[in-house]
Amino acid sequence: MSVTETLWSEKYRPVRLDDVIDQREVVEGVRRLLSKKDEFPHLLFAGPPGTGKTTVALIIARELFGDRWRELTLELNASDERGIDTVRQRIKTFARYSRGAEVPFKLIILDEADEMTADAQTALRRIMETFSFNTRFILTCNYSSGIIEPIQSRTVIFRFRPLGEADVLQWLSRICDEEGVKYTDAALKQIYLLTGGDLRHAINMLQAAASLGVVSEETVAKVGGISPRARVREVLELAVAGKLGDALSKLVMLLRVDGISEKELLRAAYYEA
Repeated sequence: MSVTETLWSEKYRPVRLDDVIDQREVVEGVRRLLSKKDEFPHLLFAGPPGTGKTTVALIIARELFGDRWRELTLELNASDERGIDTVRQRIKTFARYSRGAEVPFKLIILDEADEMTADAQTALRRIMETFSFNTRFILTCNYSSGIIEPIQSRTVIFRFRPLGEADVLQWLSRICDEEGVKYTDAALKQIYLLTGGDLRHAINMLQAAASLGVVSEETVAKVGGISPRARVREVLELAVAGKLGDALSKLVMLLRVDGISEKELLRAAYYEA
């Protein structure tokens, strides 16, 4: 199979709690909640990108509903559909629809909920209250501070942490072995340094490097050059070294030429600091 035929980040996404990388406290907490499905609460998953928030949410759906999990689960990305109309229409329609007597409730997974407007979150809070008898919500976000307090108070909050180097390297090497891709240990470590514990980003970078041949430091450098996080790191390193003029020039290039948004820039700087 060509390395470009399918996304490895989806192909190797864990489907069981036992397969989730790191995040041991989250896994143990979720397992306890699943032991009493009739009392399952709304959840809020907070943490950096690529640390398993959506993966764990989908695993929960499978654990709750078995083969019917797709039918009984609505997954939305709030950064794409963040207005109040989406909340009132798509979510409300799904939450209102009868679940059937054979399952205790249906599930709505709302990714990047901290990107929702304040009005949309307020509408979401009302829906969570109105339909709590037959619907559960799992909200994911990068920053829990971006979620209004009335929603936070109605959820059990789990905090995901950046993945450790050993776990990421083990997962990347496993993918290489499964795909028959040649690699060097130094290249995999370089991928980790460029992605900083974001496993999804690391896997995507691995696949991009593999499409060029052997995953080496040279091929990783070629694909890593397009990484916003890597370029933001250069800006920070120049600033720390006292080369403020060079840092400012690169910063202007990132914003005006490469088109990186201010929010993306701040996120990358936060993870690199």
